[in-house]
Amino acid sequence: MLDPEPLLRQLKKHQVEFVVIGGMAMVTHGSAHITSDLDICYERTPQNISALAEALTPFHPYLRGAPRGLPFNFDAQTIQAGLNFTLETDAGLLDVRGEVSGVGGFDQAIAQSKEYLVYGVPVRVLSLNALIASKKAAGRVKDQTHLLELEELRKLNEASEEGDT
Repeated sequence: MLDPEPLLRQLKKHQVEFVVIGGMAMVTHGSAHITSDLDICYERTPQNISALAEALTPFHPYLRGAPRGLPFNFDAQTIQAGLNFTLETDAGLLDVRGEVSGVGGFDQAIAQSKEYLVYGVPVRVLSLNALIASKKAAGRVKDQTHLLELEELRKLNEASEEGDT
């Protein structure tokens, strides 16, 4: 069961540079989607990679789907050697991405994000337009239904903005 609040608080406490993407970003923008994981895009600087590893250590991150007992340390060296990780943690499933399909790396993701309160934690969240681009680029079957809802949310937001002017 996902409990994103402690993960988000820990990432902020350790000053990890990240953007919330995926299902949690959809929910933040008003989607009815129920997500079972937290997806983030992180900055790949040595300092941020170390902060990310340190922040997640108390949650005992382990490769999702890997056999138990397989040696795995989610440390700075491991993160530097990889890019994207799908993890199981004590607080639920966590996807840690160095790049977002259809958007790019952290610099592109942060440029297309805005700060929101998510579970009471101020975090950067990928914009609705960037979410749509990422879902289109991923091209998975589940993304097709997400796209329909995200497109409708964008229309509602545009209509609301027009009414404000």
